[in-house]
Amino acid sequence: MSRPQFDPSTYAAQLAEKKARLVELLAPFAAPEPEVFESPREHYRLRAEFRLWREDGNRHYAMFAAGDKHTPIFFEEFPIASARINALMPRLKSAWQLSSALAFKLFQVEFLTTLSGDALITLCYHRPLDAAWQAEAEKLAAELQVSLVGRSRGKRIVIGRDYVEEELQVAGRGFRYRQPEGAFTQPNGEVNQKMLGWAFDVLGEREDDLLELYCGNGNFTLPLATRVRKVLATEISKSSVNAALANLASNNVDNVTLVRLSAEELTEALNEVRPFRRLAGIDLQSYRFGSVFVDPPRAGMDPDTCELTRRFDRILYISCNPETLAANIAQLNDTHQVTRCALFDQFPYTHHMESGVLLSRR
Repeated sequence: MSRPQFDPSTYAAQLAEKKARLVELLAPFAAPEPEVFESPREHYRLRAEFRLWREDGNRHYAMFAAGDKHTPIFFEEFPIASARINALMPRLKSAWQLSSALAFKLFQVEFLTTLSGDALITLCYHRPLDAAWQAEAEKLAAELQVSLVGRSRGKRIVIGRDYVEEELQVAGRGFRYRQPEGAFTQPNGEVNQKMLGWAFDVLGEREDDLLELYCGNGNFTLPLATRVRKVLATEISKSSVNAALANLASNNVDNVTLVRLSAEELTEALNEVRPFRRLAGIDLQSYRFGSVFVDPPRAGMDPDTCELTRRFDRILYISCNPETLAANIAQLNDTHQVTRCALFDQFPYTHHMESGVLLSRR
C-alpha cells in the first residue's frame, strides 16, 4: 500500500467542510457563526506511534489503514508530526539497526514531543529488558538528548524522566505543563494554545467560582484559574491527577482544589446521593459557582452530568465530538442558549474536529 498523502493545498477546502458540518449541527440551536482556528499545515502533531514491521531483514516504521492489520504503510518521515519527531526518526532507526540489544523483539515506538522542544521516546518489546538493553538505551538517550522509556510485559524502565515539559502561552503569560508518558495530552500544540486562549477570553474575569469536570493534567485549569475566585476540579485518571497537581505547584496556582472523582461521582456528591471519602474536608457549600467547564471524552456527558451543568448560569464546553456536543446541547436547550462557538482544527486531513461553545442561561 502506498503512503497516505498529506496535501497542504487541500487544507482550506477540508476546513471549510468542517465548518459547514459544525454550522449544520448547531443550526437547531440558533448558534452564532463559529470562530475558526486553523492548524499549521505540516508538523503540527506532537505525538506519533508506529508499529515496527520486518521486511528484507530490517525493521521499518509502519502504520495500518483502518480495518487492515496486515498491509503495512512504511514511513521514513511523517510530515504531520513535529519537526523534532521527524529529526529523531532516522537517528533512532540507525541506532536499532546497529544494536541487537535495542532491536531484539522491538515491536512499537512512541514519540512524545512539545512545542518547547522536549522529547520522550517509548520502546515496546515482546521480551524482558535486561542490563545489556539498559546500557544501550542509556547511551542512546544521551546521544539523542531525549528521555527514554522501555516497556515489556509487567515492566517499565525509565531513563531520564517519564514525562515531557511543555510551556504554552495564554494571554501573554507562559504556563508550564508536565505531560506524562502514556497519559492523554492535546496532540496539536499550536491549536491547543488557541483553544486555551479562546476559553480564557470566553470565561472572562469573574468574581465567583468555577467547577471543572474532566480536567486531565490541568491543561485548561491553569489559565482558567487566573480568571475566577477559586476552582473545584475533578479527574479520574491517577496519572493525570498527579500531573495536574505538579503543574499547579510549578505554576504557583493556589486557588484550585483537585479531587480524583469521575464526573458521574461528583454529580452524585453534589446531589447528596452518597458521600465520598475523597471529598472529606472539602466544604462544597463554600463555593459560589457561576460557571462550569467541561471537556468530556468522545461520548460526551452522560444525562445526569448534563443535568448537573444545567444548574450553572454559564456552561463552557470543549468537545472532541460535535455529534455528542449537539446531543448534549439539545438536552440543555430549554434553559441555555449558545452565545459563542468555535471550531479548532486539531486534526487536519481527517474528519475529526474540536469545537467549543458557551451556553448561557436564557
